[in-house]
Amino acid sequence: MGFSRWLNRTVGFFVFFILDIVDFLLCFTYKTLDFFFESEWKPCYCCPPPEAKPPAAGGSRGGKMIVSERSGEYSKVVSLTRTKIHLDEISDTLYSRPSLLTRLIKLVKYFKKDAVKCCDESKKRSSSTKKTLVTVNSTVVEKLPRTPRWSDCHCTFCTSWLSSSNHSLFVNVQQPKDNKAQENVVFIHGFLSSSAFWTETLFPNFSDSAKSNYRLLAVDLLGYGKSPKPNDSLYTLKEHLEMIERSVISQFRLKTFHIVAHSLGCILALALAVKYPGAIKSLTLLAPPYYSVPKGVQATQYVMRRVAPKEVWPPMAFGASVASWYEHVSRTVSLVLCKNHHLLEFLTKLLTRNRMRTYLIEGFLCHTHNASWHTLHNIIFGSGSKVEAYLDHVRDNVDCDVTVFHGGRDELIPVECSYGVKRKVPRARIHIVPDKDHITIVVGRQKEFARELELIWCRSTTPLQLYSN
Repeated sequence: MGFSRWLNRTVGFFVFFILDIVDFLLCFTYKTLDFFFESEWKPCYCCPPPEAKPPAAGGSRGGKMIVSERSGEYSKVVSLTRTKIHLDEISDTLYSRPSLLTRLIKLVKYFKKDAVKCCDESKKRSSSTKKTLVTVNSTVVEKLPRTPRWSDCHCTFCTSWLSSSNHSLFVNVQQPKDNKAQENVVFIHGFLSSSAFWTETLFPNFSDSAKSNYRLLAVDLLGYGKSPKPNDSLYTLKEHLEMIERSVISQFRLKTFHIVAHSLGCILALALAVKYPGAIKSLTLLAPPYYSVPKGVQATQYVMRRVAPKEVWPPMAFGASVASWYEHVSRTVSLVLCKNHHLLEFLTKLLTRNRMRTYLIEGFLCHTHNASWHTLHNIIFGSGSKVEAYLDHVRDNVDCDVTVFHGGRDELIPVECSYGVKRKVPRARIHIVPDKDHITIVVGRQKEFARELELIWCRSTTPLQLYSN
């Protein structure tokens, strides 16, 4: 076992050093291509973190709210689906991803000029920057460019949100024919997924009784599936939450609801439980990415290294490492896969003779690099220090049933994460499903899981009933 670990790290050292070089070269390549196709240099996270600057005189007329990357240099467009943004919502892991190559580059001053600046400088970020509040004029937000980038998919499925003036999330709703549902259930998918993760598996397998009593709402998160994918969004936790509130809770006038969430969605589910403690009737978490951060350790960096340990084996860990550490390599993967998702879906059907369902492939590929990159860093890594406080709040202030499911063979999110939730919220019920991984915790056992969910909803009680007891 020790030899395997040593071999994994040794091979990984050389593999990731090569990827460091490739990512460095791709930085130049994409700056050139962006300039060629879009007539402007696009900033990337090889640069140091931005410092907040107020809009320049006449900035609203130009249609952009700008944050400077360096004193006197305006280049980073900070836009959003809302009017205010705290810069401390942006994870430092976007900038600080230290590598051997970045240390070597520091010795060569020539490569520190305008086009490329390397990531480790983010450690110089001051505490005052984290507290900065930037106000964006609403007229500016409306003028921000919403057309896809040249490297994004331009098909009608991926750009359908552009044809609508209502930029709310796509919500797949299944409700009783008489529209008289007694309960509401909100389903939140995980990273690189979509609402189809629920609608293609669980929705057809709920009992007639459940279908006649529950309104089921499966949402495509911001940047995924059929939901909006704005290029200038930073996909922060607050943005995701506000879009869910606007598109689900407010749109369908939910006063009470159950939540079922998977992986990344668990973080959003906990944040919703904190904000709406009296409305949550039950909280079901599948493979929650909760890592208990040791004292004195930077939470965001710790979580990034746990999720993406820079190892070549198992394959899931290698894929997570590439997606997390290499901005330009992961953009290339997105360019090859996501922009050609129709072809890949066709080839999958052809090679498997339709034995493989394509909804997982669709969810995995129908997003943009901008959405996946920022969501990964600003939600999963950036919430490293927040999830523990969320769990404390759920334990002390949210009177609802809490149930956690985890696959015994999950190689992406270790089972210890769910046990950590149990330690924080002692009343939580933990179900470890043997021989199931991060996906097959649902896919392949959807009938059984649908029955389990119905039991959870049936035994849940309203907050008012709890208070009366």
